[in-house]
Amino acid sequence: MSNEVVLEQVRLGFPWQTLDPFLFCVHHDDAYPVGNDVQGPAASLAGRNIGNDFEGKDGWRMYHGDTVPGFPQHPHRGFETVTVVRRGLIDHSDSLGATARFGRGDAQWLTAGKGIVHCEMFPLVDKANPNPVELFQIWLNLPRANKMVEPHFSMLWADTIPTVKAPGAEISLVAGQLGDVRAPPPPPKSWAAQADSDVAIWTIKLEPGAKWSLPPAHATSNRMLYFFAGTKVKVGQTVLSKGTGALLKSDVEAPLENVGDTLAEFLVLQGKPIDEPVVSYGPFVMNSEAEIRQAFMDYQRTQFGGWPWKRDDPVHPREQGRFAKHADGKVENR
Repeated sequence: MSNEVVLEQVRLGFPWQTLDPFLFCVHHDDAYPVGNDVQGPAASLAGRNIGNDFEGKDGWRMYHGDTVPGFPQHPHRGFETVTVVRRGLIDHSDSLGATARFGRGDAQWLTAGKGIVHCEMFPLVDKANPNPVELFQIWLNLPRANKMVEPHFSMLWADTIPTVKAPGAEISLVAGQLGDVRAPPPPPKSWAAQADSDVAIWTIKLEPGAKWSLPPAHATSNRMLYFFAGTKVKVGQTVLSKGTGALLKSDVEAPLENVGDTLAEFLVLQGKPIDEPVVSYGPFVMNSEAEIRQAFMDYQRTQFGGWPWKRDDPVHPREQGRFAKHADGKVENR
């Protein structure tokens, strides 16, 4: 029997392939230019499919935005979004009345539950220099028992996300535990909040020539390793090139070695599968087609509480720092 830790390889597209309990992962990496007076790109938008611009012309996308890049108001039900922002800023507003500006190492964990409407805009606040934005948006499923819970969002500020350091290696923990180091708690109804879910969301950096090993996880967990920056690495005995995802054998140590000449970076998504039927349509993820139809009817009837903002794509003033105002009025400033 082979002792190789890599069970399967996949090329990373847009979005990335994921496994239960994860539904979706996309790596947004946009080299936005300087910002204009309304915090959009100070550049011509000619030749772009405004409202649905995903082609990456000139190294950046407007996505569904028309003046500011990003995703104007849209609904979700039945799962969670985890947004890990490595560079740039995100302006969040939602149907609960909550709003935030976060980024530069922060993460937001949103439980959509029975239904929420939110927007995620990418304000280009610097009028003198480029405004790169890089983030992961990860969709984590909710089990049947929690699909209709009340919506909830948590901010995981950069200074609360722990980092484990080893020679030539740095591991940041958005979710899960590594040795004695534990990530901030997820929302209370999350699959990740279950004691035996084995959920981990980690980013790993390896300097050239550095080695570090992922410790064994639970035998029934799914573990995916995404090699998204660098040139060449070894995982066990398998050599991976940049832009490769690897399904790993979860209950054995996974040795990583950067055999390239630049910094290597990885994302790890791991967890025990929920192992329930998944039926998705657009922004809704439920267990049956009937529940999807009900989600659309509920949204048409209630708008999941309505949209309390004057615009579909609100952004905060250019000078606004990182902060979060929660639905209960609590304010966090950074």
